[in-house]
Amino acid sequence: MPSGVKSARPAHRCTECGFSSAKWMGKCPECQAWGTLQEVGPAAPALRAVAAGPVTAPARPIAQVQLDGARAVATGIAEFDRVLGGGLVPGAVVLVAGEPGVGKSTLLLEVAHRVAESNGPTLVVSGEESAAQVRLRAERIGALHDRLYLAAETELSAVLAHVEQVAPSLLVLDSVQTVRSSAVDGTDGGATQVRSVATALTAVAKSRGMTTILVGHVTKDGAIAGPRALEHLVDVVVSFDGERHSTLRLVRATKNRFGPADEIGCFEIGDGGVVGVPDPSHLFVSRRTASVPGSCVTVTMEGSRPLLAEVQALVAQNTGGGSPRRAVSGLDSQRVAMVNAVVERRGGVRLADADVFAASVGGVKIAEPAADLALALAIASASRDTPLPEGLIALGEVGLSGEIRRVGGTGRRLAEAARQGYRLALVPPDAGPAPKGLRLMEVPDLGAALHNLFPG
Repeated sequence: MPSGVKSARPAHRCTECGFSSAKWMGKCPECQAWGTLQEVGPAAPALRAVAAGPVTAPARPIAQVQLDGARAVATGIAEFDRVLGGGLVPGAVVLVAGEPGVGKSTLLLEVAHRVAESNGPTLVVSGEESAAQVRLRAERIGALHDRLYLAAETELSAVLAHVEQVAPSLLVLDSVQTVRSSAVDGTDGGATQVRSVATALTAVAKSRGMTTILVGHVTKDGAIAGPRALEHLVDVVVSFDGERHSTLRLVRATKNRFGPADEIGCFEIGDGGVVGVPDPSHLFVSRRTASVPGSCVTVTMEGSRPLLAEVQALVAQNTGGGSPRRAVSGLDSQRVAMVNAVVERRGGVRLADADVFAASVGGVKIAEPAADLALALAIASASRDTPLPEGLIALGEVGLSGEIRRVGGTGRRLAEAARQGYRLALVPPDAGPAPKGLRLMEVPDLGAALHNLFPG
């Protein structure tokens, strides 16, 4: 080897996020994934200088940039538009992920139908079902239209050919893991193939001003399958959640370049397809003529939307011996364990020898601390076998010392409770003014709350 010339060292690239390194590492420093760095060949020499080149368009003052091509177009499905930030933006790429059978394909077929009615041709490409199967679903939900085109393809080149022929305003690809590119090596649905297909479709969407919706698979823990770079390529990431035994479906935006990234849309699935629920609070609260022990209502915030939710608890004596059982459904198990300990230590409720079961109503998942006080009251009510006052809601985070802390959006939460007919609210100190028809009971700690509700 000539003196002064060093041999090219192999480069290593992360298969999840694309991070490159000159040496191998067990853990990627960018996405924190283990065992994802693979050798890809000699590293290219670094450029010492870059000369100025031609520009695509001159830089302009930001106030002079035209917005006509970036205006959101409403789909006609209000709950879906809420999550997207007003509708579909031309040229935007949306990634929709969810478990199999949750209703993604049905909802997106309805979206394609609405867009075909109002905004021009739409193209649905299915890589998992035949065209006849999709046609049957379209007939069932009433989504047939002359400008709604359908194709069943698994080759990227064929998908691009359909795009050239139809020139759609909206492309729905179900799903991105089933389409492969013959120009790239790798197994079907693998990280390399998925990244290549998503990159090509993103480039086509931007150049044509065509909104593109990519359906993605999820892993066992609910995360989006495939490389993390897929989430960075797209403009909007939407998750479709729901329990198989429940008709409720929640659509959440976890990334949105065109609007808030914490909005939620509520849908009900039935024989006629997926239908938006503009006022879903009644789905998460039991309708009874009288109060029952172990139940308390709170108000959660999903994005800018306050939703009433009911938490229930059951406390039963452990007569079978062994350690007491702790079972949780729809709530954070770690937070339930903490509230259990605070109720026993600061509230004087004996739970050490009792089985405690806690759940939310309607299949909704509650993770925010604002539901702590409602959960604590439900556990205490179940232990005493005494119902809480009728028309009561509880808001507040419970600390380890038993203090009740304020939560964000208290005003909107109380306004929603008053609109739904609740008359008494248990809140932390300095909760603000009370809406008309709602009386506030401020409690500094859990002991004071239990003393006011259970004087004996």
